[in-house]
Amino acid sequence: MTADTPRRPSVTAAPLYQHKAEFFKTLGHPVRIRVLELLSEREHAVAELLPEVGVEAAHLSQQLAILRRTGVVASRREGTSVVYRLTSPEIGELLTVARSILATLLTDRAELLDDLRPDTGPASDG
Repeated sequence: MTADTPRRPSVTAAPLYQHKAEFFKTLGHPVRIRVLELLSEREHAVAELLPEVGVEAAHLSQQLAILRRTGVVASRREGTSVVYRLTSPEIGELLTVARSILATLLTDRAELLDDLRPDTGPASDG
């Protein structure tokens, strides 16, 4: 490489944890999570996603563009429709694991709340 040759930034220049953080930021929007949940079941055309996600078409398009730009989903034209799919089945697995973790956390919190509530049953100390 000569002194005049510009250096291209390396994709791996940042530490892995930074790439992971960026990945989770990509997932950090309720509309994107819902889209990914639906796509983990099967491919969907945009027209199929709209009623399931419940947002305006322009907003859905913006969120799909983010997912596509980061490589989480891929799209293809099918006639006049655009069909989306996950680029990796592990994304669906990640969402399933997240659901399990949330269920555990919420159960633990519910048990803590039960422990903090005054006893509403009959008095036991007579």
